[in-house]
Amino acid sequence: MNTPALLDTDILSLIMRRQPVALKNAAVYLKVHKRFSFLLITRYEILRGLLAKNATVQIERFEQFCTTSQIFPLNDAVVQQAASIYADLYQRGALINDADILIAATAQTHNLTLITNNTSHFQRITGLTVANWLQEEQ
Repeated sequence: MNTPALLDTDILSLIMRRQPVALKNAAVYLKVHKRFSFLLITRYEILRGLLAKNATVQIERFEQFCTTSQIFPLNDAVVQQAASIYADLYQRGALINDADILIAATAQTHNLTLITNNTSHFQRITGLTVANWLQEEQ
């Protein structure tokens, strides 16, 4: 994959669990881009799951992973884009959850491809470029 990407929570989780197809695509991506990018909300979603399970080894591994990744914060540009996405989805009767809207808005604001296995939700968003690393090589 030649274009910069933002990882959705499901793909990041699969990478951490060493899912073979996701890992293969992640390795190809890292050769070009050198690090992963994801939203602060994705960090929260992964961390809350690990803490709920008291998965101390995985927490330590995830914290190390975060130090080598680009983690995007929420900012006003993302919030404004998310509000526009929400309004469009609401008017079409195709809403998805707020965390996914914020993730999509971050990808759009920073001109990134969103990497997700939840393509059915994200393909509802007009103008969002989506890829799935669970499919063979991207």
